Amino acid sequence: MFEDVYAELRALAASWWRHRKGGETLQPTALVHEAYLKLGSADSSRWTDEEHFRATAATAMRHALVSHARGKGRDKRGGDWGRVTLSGLGEESGTDGIDLMALEEALTKLESLHQRHGRVVELRFFAGLTEPQIARVLGVSERTISTDWRAARAWLLNELGPRAV
Repeated sequence: MFEDVYAELRALAASWWRHRKGGETLQPTALVHEAYLKLGSADSSRWTDEEHFRATAATAMRHALVSHARGKGRDKRGGDWGRVTLSGLGEESGTDGIDLMALEEALTKLESLHQRHGRVVELRFFAGLTEPQIARVLGVSERTISTDWRAARAWLLNELGPRAV
């Protein structure tokens, strides 16, 4: 099971990094190891299929990335943070220049207002799941996910400012 889990985490991390700009200090392998440690304590019997695993891995990777960004932010006292760009969020090309701390803060606020909207953003952005896959993971219709995605994206754009697109 370790090899399967590790390979899937590595694929998720590689897809996330594929279109990132240089200057990252947390590399995909380190991200995979952090996420694996978080998943190691999880009950693997609750993963009913690959999409459920990816959903759980998305949360672990999100926490690892945010934890790293917080540490980096402390070192720089907020300097050199980029702006969040939400055009293409959930697509491979949408990850350039994202300020993970701003996204995390907005996503946490969104989750407190509407948990499923926050989960949809997390699954699209961190796990790269499609709307049909997210619908299966969350047990709702594709139309519901499509509506949730539009609402969540609009809310995030409003929260993060007009220059976020």
